[in-house]
Amino acid sequence: MTDISFHTARELRAALGARELSAREVVQAHLDQIERVNPDVNAVVTLVAERALAEAAEADERAARGAELPPLHGIPVAHKDTHETAGIRTTFGSPLHADHVPERDELVVERMRAAGVISIGKTNVPEFAAGSHTFNPVFGATRNPYDLSRSAGGSSGGAAAALATRMHPLADGSDLGGSLRNPASFCNVVGFRPSIGRVPSWPAPLGWSGLATAGPMARTVADAALLLSVLAGPDPRSPIALDEPGETFARPLDRDVRGLRIAWSPDLGGSVPVEPEVADVVEASAKVFGDLGCVVERDCPDFAGADEAFRILRAWQFAVKYGPLLETERDRIKDTIVWNTEEGLRLSATDVGRAEVLRTELFHRFREFFTRYDFLLLPVSQVPPFDAELEYPVRVAGMDMETYLDWMRSAYFVTVSGSPALSVPAGFTPGGLPVGLQIVGPHRADFAVLQLGHAFEQATGVGRRRPAVAR
Repeated sequence: MTDISFHTARELRAALGARELSAREVVQAHLDQIERVNPDVNAVVTLVAERALAEAAEADERAARGAELPPLHGIPVAHKDTHETAGIRTTFGSPLHADHVPERDELVVERMRAAGVISIGKTNVPEFAAGSHTFNPVFGATRNPYDLSRSAGGSSGGAAAALATRMHPLADGSDLGGSLRNPASFCNVVGFRPSIGRVPSWPAPLGWSGLATAGPMARTVADAALLLSVLAGPDPRSPIALDEPGETFARPLDRDVRGLRIAWSPDLGGSVPVEPEVADVVEASAKVFGDLGCVVERDCPDFAGADEAFRILRAWQFAVKYGPLLETERDRIKDTIVWNTEEGLRLSATDVGRAEVLRTELFHRFREFFTRYDFLLLPVSQVPPFDAELEYPVRVAGMDMETYLDWMRSAYFVTVSGSPALSVPAGFTPGGLPVGLQIVGPHRADFAVLQLGHAFEQATGVGRRRPAVAR
């Protein structure tokens, strides 16, 4: 196989299993790609090349002995820098943790390594993963591979940029307000926010929370499903883990989509401003599903209360996580985190209770909506990739954005619904910037969402367009 780093994870795993490639060859090819490309995009911020090659040699020895090979045998991955990795620096993008080296892997990394993944380093994040633009005072900003003057999104921005530039074939991400979906949209890759509990979290001080989740990123929907088959499944350390085993996501994704009832909206039923060039891609995507034989209508659930519920629950979580830090480290934390934490510290029990009621009401409106439709198509982000020198877009479609959260509503409104949501490459602006499509499904219909995304991907081929910097 030539151009090893350009192949999908499934292709690499097949070649490794057939002994057409060695793990050392695969790891070295990706290390070489990192050396070539990473100085331009700043996606991989910590590299453990010698350790990775040593682990690859051990993997090759196991294969030579005829041992049964795990599902991700020999696949190199740089993990998100908010996911703790034993023996590999994990900074959370904060100067408070610039030299932090964990003693153990957190659950998603633990599962990936048990499945044969070879850890090659860490990918860049915003400070404490707050905000959907990847920059921090430890490593600087990650650049968009399709236009180095633009943002790669966030908080899994380093992961998305590394995928797009072929520095690794799979990535672990996480999503509270769009941190899997927004960077996937910005970088022309796949990001899947699974149902809460599908991918357990540990350690997690808020173990019963139903807002944030880890999830897979990849260059194809099939590869994302492959990674989900490893990440998903029950774990006694998580009180909300779903019982369904992860192996179910390793099944083929092919499906006859004819007759499926699909709703679409370019602006979430008029509830958010969306740049016209993004809305145009959503409309064109809806037509693709019509061509595939689906019954497509313009419709959308009522998102009333989603904004208030998300902002309250997010602020409450910030108060729990970062409130104690404000007393001693306020000057070493970025302003938006300080603001969001202070918003949480001002909340009352009545506020949090109201947010939970609003979230429950939205869940039931979605439940009823999905009795009429099978899926919902929405924009992932309200804007295409923006100037990397900005902290966040200050205007969207002529409307002012008052906070660093406002421009992310198209993603975090869906978070509040509890539905699984996939960002899949859908098109490009006239200026050549990627735009993703958000495919939303009924509660816990994760596999069905992946199937529909796979069908769309096969029909369009948008994700196969590589950035020039990766060639």
